[in-house]
Amino acid sequence: VYLHPGCQIAVSPDTKYFAVDWLGVEVTRATLGIIGMGSIGYKVAQRARAFNMRILYHNRNRRRKEEEEAVGAHYCEKMEDLLQQSDFVMLVVNLNPETHKLIGKKELGLMKPTATLINISRGAVIDQDALVEALQNKIVRAAALDVTYPEPLPRDHPLLKLNNIIITPHIGTATAQALRMMAEEAIANMLAVLNGQPIPSEVFPK
Repeated sequence: VYLHPGCQIAVSPDTKYFAVDWLGVEVTRATLGIIGMGSIGYKVAQRARAFNMRILYHNRNRRRKEEEEAVGAHYCEKMEDLLQQSDFVMLVVNLNPETHKLIGKKELGLMKPTATLINISRGAVIDQDALVEALQNKIVRAAALDVTYPEPLPRDHPLLKLNNIIITPHIGTATAQALRMMAEEAIANMLAVLNGQPIPSEVFPK
C-alpha cells in the first residue's frame, strides 16, 4: 500500500529527505490465505512458498495430499478459519451466484485488523460498500484490487479516495507473452473442433 505514495514521494520536487518510519509489512513467514485453489490459486501458492509463507487455502474441493505437500498448503474447510488466521487474503475464485459478494461486512470483520485483502478474480466477489467501510474504519489494514465492479469505477467512487488501497486496471495477465499464449490456445481449440479432435481446453458445463 506504500508503493504508490512512496513513488510520489520519491519523485516529488518537494522531497528533501526520506522518512525513517516509512515501514511496510513483511511477507516472509506471513500467513497467506488463498480462497479458490484452482490452477491459478495453486500457482499463487507455488510462488508464495518461495517467500516461506504459511499457506492456507479454502476451496470447494480439497486438493490431493501430494499437491498440498508440494507447496506446503493447509486446507481450511471453513472459510471463516482462513479469514481469522491470514495476514494476506487472496481471492482467486470464479464469479458465480455462490461467490457473488462472497466477502462482505461479516467476512471483513473476521479478518485481522493488520490484514490485507487482495482480489485478482472479479470485482463483484467483494461487497465494495462493505470494503469501503472496513478500510475507512481500519477493520482491515489495506486492500489491493486488480478488479472492480464496474471497470473502471465511477470517478467519484469512495474507493478511489482512500489511501490504504491499491487499484490496478485488470492487468494481471497484461503481458505480450500471456496474450500470445492465450491466442495460441484459442486457435488450438478452434482447430481441434474443426478437425473433430478432442478440445484441449474444453470447459465442461456444471
